[in-house]
Amino acid sequence: MRFVALLRGINVNPATTLAMADLRALLERLGYGNVRTHLRSGNALFTADGDAGSVAAAIERGLREELGLSVAVIVRTAEQLRGVVEHNPLEVRDPARFAVVFLSRPPDRQGLASIDPAAYAPEEMRAGERELYVYFPDGLRRPKLPPLLDKHAAGPATMRNWNTVTRLLSLAEDLSEAEDL
Repeated sequence: MRFVALLRGINVNPATTLAMADLRALLERLGYGNVRTHLRSGNALFTADGDAGSVAAAIERGLREELGLSVAVIVRTAEQLRGVVEHNPLEVRDPARFAVVFLSRPPDRQGLASIDPAAYAPEEMRAGERELYVYFPDGLRRPKLPPLLDKHAAGPATMRNWNTVTRLLSLAEDLSEAEDL
């Protein structure tokens, strides 16, 4: 099975510094194959047996025990990531200002519905299966939406911009082609 792991908050402060070479080595020690990383923000692609939940737990345990990092890990299969891209309910006007918040659990739809869209306008948000699609027309310097979403998060989450999401999907699909050779 092809997986994409998204580590929350990697390389944003000294406490979460992680070289991608160390992440790749950890994933290989866990027995995962075809390991690749993308960017320095904690994106990894690999093949493994098992389900996304057990893979995420194994990576979190490995990061904690071997590297001393307490980091949330969100894992999706390549097929699930394809669904995230295909079922995007918003128009991507600017991929650098459009993002997906990957959630560890389905969103609290009732809580999200209680947020008045005027409180975060002109930003936009729509819920997916286990993700939130968000558009920040004014950029991410002082967004209104993330603090509001934090109040309704049911568990760990991590955000990636649309360019990264679509690139990870492309890399995951390339990983599949490499397996078939």
